[in-house]
Amino acid sequence: MEVAVLVYDGVFDSGLAAVLDVLNTANAMSEEAGVMGEEMSCSPLWNVTTVGALPEVRTGAGHLVPTKPLARAASADLLIVPAMAERRPAAIIDQAGSERLLPVRNLISRARDRGADVASACSGTFVLAETGILDGLRATTTWWLVPPFRARYPEVRVDQSRMVVTSDGVTTAGAAFGHVDLALCIVRRRSPMLADLVARYLVVDERPSQSAYVIPSALAQHDPVVAAFERWVRERLAEPISVPEAAHAIGVSIRTLQRTVQRTMGTSPIRFVQDIRIERATHLMRTTELSLETVARKVGYEHSNTLRVLLRERTGKTTAHLRGV
Repeated sequence: MEVAVLVYDGVFDSGLAAVLDVLNTANAMSEEAGVMGEEMSCSPLWNVTTVGALPEVRTGAGHLVPTKPLARAASADLLIVPAMAERRPAAIIDQAGSERLLPVRNLISRARDRGADVASACSGTFVLAETGILDGLRATTTWWLVPPFRARYPEVRVDQSRMVVTSDGVTTAGAAFGHVDLALCIVRRRSPMLADLVARYLVVDERPSQSAYVIPSALAQHDPVVAAFERWVRERLAEPISVPEAAHAIGVSIRTLQRTVQRTMGTSPIRFVQDIRIERATHLMRTTELSLETVARKVGYEHSNTLRVLLRERTGKTTAHLRGV
């Protein structure tokens, strides 16, 4: 597979390095995977070329990266766009649609027009979305960027829970270090055995979900109604929560509250309440010696087994694992 990794001034260093390191390691270890019983080619499975609009680009951390001309990506089977080294949502949107990144967006569009696969992670997904290639597709991005992403690109079907999402040849991943998951996903498509081998040698795990990392209060701050609802819920976390009562207390209609939470959080008010309760319960399980029954009551659940099941569903971890046992 011919792979073009597209870099530009301000690219996120670790994202770029993670993609290159995982693919290079996979190439180097392909012979070992062959010894373990899986048929492999002796030549590199991924011919990786770093391309850019300039002969040399400066990363977000100030390092200089030499590049090949963008024309080298004209025949690539896969185009990978690492994230930008920026965490402010407004600045990410400005940069993604800037004149400076027009050559990048044009290359992405041309790649899709000729049927090539495209992949990106974290804030790089905004660059993909600016071209329109994500419209109508399922995609993800880093969890704390989901509200501005959803507001900016309403035609994209955002799945904020998944770490990696592939839809019609476009693969997106969440979070800055989701670049590792993205690269391992690319390797796994060719060889699950090789992907496992690379993960073991690099001592990294593929994480199927971002749910365990989400901070509800951080997402809520993107909208004043949701922020007010979140504060109201936290003040009554051990009590039964009534959505109509909450809407009345913060001065909006039930319909407005439901629509605003759905638009901002991608979920219902009741589900958002569950998220807050799970976040609090997880914190208590990790930082105190309170019994599961006590923790359950503190976060509004009468039966500890209800909390046990929700913790496993949302975090993928048992209560023993959360306690470090």
